[in-house]
Amino acid sequence: MTRIAVIDIGKTNAKLALVEGETLTEIAVVTRPNRPLPGPPWPHTDLEGHWQFFLHHLSAFHAQHGIDAISVTTHGAAAVLLDGAGELAAPMLDYEHDGPDAVAAAYDAIRPEFAQTGSPRLPHGLNLGAQLHWQLGHDPDLSGRLAHVLTYPQYWGWRLTGELASDVTSLGCHTDLWNPWEGRFSDLVSRLGLEGRIAPPRCPSEVLGHLRPELAAATGLRAGTPVAVGIHDSNASLYPYLLGRKGPFSVVSTGTWVVVMSMGTSPVALDPTRDVLVNVNALGQPVPSARFMGGREYEVLRGGSEAHPTDADRAEVLRRGLMILPAVVSDSGPFQGRKMRWTSEPQTEGQRMLALSWYLALMTDTCLTLTGSRGPALIEGPFARNPDFCEMLATLRSDGIQIAGSATGTSAGAALLCLPKANALPTTRVPSDAGISGYAQAWWAEVG
Repeated sequence: MTRIAVIDIGKTNAKLALVEGETLTEIAVVTRPNRPLPGPPWPHTDLEGHWQFFLHHLSAFHAQHGIDAISVTTHGAAAVLLDGAGELAAPMLDYEHDGPDAVAAAYDAIRPEFAQTGSPRLPHGLNLGAQLHWQLGHDPDLSGRLAHVLTYPQYWGWRLTGELASDVTSLGCHTDLWNPWEGRFSDLVSRLGLEGRIAPPRCPSEVLGHLRPELAAATGLRAGTPVAVGIHDSNASLYPYLLGRKGPFSVVSTGTWVVVMSMGTSPVALDPTRDVLVNVNALGQPVPSARFMGGREYEVLRGGSEAHPTDADRAEVLRRGLMILPAVVSDSGPFQGRKMRWTSEPQTEGQRMLALSWYLALMTDTCLTLTGSRGPALIEGPFARNPDFCEMLATLRSDGIQIAGSATGTSAGAALLCLPKANALPTTRVPSDAGISGYAQAWWAEVG
């Protein structure tokens, strides 16, 4: 029995999961909040806090269950800067910091066009190139210290193995630094003076290296434990289906971000002004994608409520046409610049939660349409456990919605990087309800 420890860092939480390779089930999970630390010099990720957390629980997991391999998956728009001695050249910038916006015009003058990178222009530090441009200008001595730029999954791989790399999925995640059609760095790398300093790109499923001897001794893991190169988290959700499916399909990865990734798409002009982009999958292929900050929107609007809609709530939402119009987070997603509003105020928490679930489904449907999605849409992550979200999306998508029959998602996809072969994951089709299709038509009439 193969057991893979997965370091899985989302924007909201950092997680260590132990995944059983034969079933892709999580047999042990621990988490800690991924809260940025304040400056100086800028808001940054608590890398050392995460590291001590991972080491402690790697040791505990191995003592209780055994660990055969380690994989890593993290959110995108993140890189770690190292000096020649392998120490931090600067703290890892939190991509929600607005510092890069102050020099947006200067950055826009040097960033390549969407046709070269597949990256839309995004606010704050969501374009990794914008982060690097701002950091190098904000700290004039940084360029002299900077020896290596590591995309975020590979920073943890470097700490575990001592091997330097980046990966194609992280470089291909709206960084402005990668040409997804030609599989090479974009012109921005030389314009930033970073030629030769971004760690060499590798495929996520390759073995990056083996656990450092001192870490094996400290954690009890066996010497030589292999560590995979690692992968961007949305692409980890795509990976199991990329291996096990034929024909067109889309994966909807849900978490802080809802990311739609579509394989075998219909021809469609990709519109970067609507947060449409081209990701790069674990095989190095370009993938039309679209996204919005659905998990953040969910948390903002539910306000901590755990209410479940009743039949009466459902009837009243339909009767009144109670809707949320976009966008709750207005600086990203397909309706940027619009201000969220209710068509009328909900009278119960159940009504609020139902309208919220349907709003998120309608936003997801918009993203699927923008990518030219064909075939079934496969829902990964927490939204797969929301029956109202799934039912509305199934009603909107003629090719159907499917959810995984077992616990999958980013950790399972990352674990698969360490396995020689993978079976297709079982899924369950979600039934539609023609009785709510009129609600969607009315929503679109309101959105225009």
